[in-house]
Amino acid sequence: MAHGMVQQLYREIRTTSYLLHPPLLDECGLGSALTSYVQGVVERSGLSIDLSIHDDFGRLPADMELAIFRIVQECLTNVHRYSGSKTASIQVDRRTESIRIEVRDGGNGISPERLEEIHSGGAGVGIRATRERVHHLHAEMRHESNSLGTSIAADIPVWTDVKLTAAHPLRADQSS
Repeated sequence: MAHGMVQQLYREIRTTSYLLHPPLLDECGLGSALTSYVQGVVERSGLSIDLSIHDDFGRLPADMELAIFRIVQECLTNVHRYSGSKTASIQVDRRTESIRIEVRDGGNGISPERLEEIHSGGAGVGIRATRERVHHLHAEMRHESNSLGTSIAADIPVWTDVKLTAAHPLRADQSS
């Protein structure tokens, strides 16, 4: 019995560790990490999730990739826990001056009172943490909601040096 409990705890620690910082994020980038994460959410939750991110999205600085991953992760957690929706869509677009993230669901929507609380800076721990991540990236988060669902979007500016890094990622054979 103790052996079984230890094995279960070990699996839970590995899963938590993976969800906190997926190895694919460092190894392959945001697109691969999000694809893998979304597949896992679909398997665990039964949600139907459409992820749109181009194969040639490129790389961003590690802290930016992690922040974007966390934003999407928190949005999907909220869709699963609170929306009542069976579907979600995630769009991550690389534009000339910014990265646009948008997560939508077809759920019940957020009540006007709760939406006002979110807009005024209140709300739960997850939304506050997401707001901090977005603020750290010099962006703002927008929430729109009605009885047809909720949309959360952010446009994250990309600085000149980031554009060069993303357009020409370093390879192992290049020197600094």
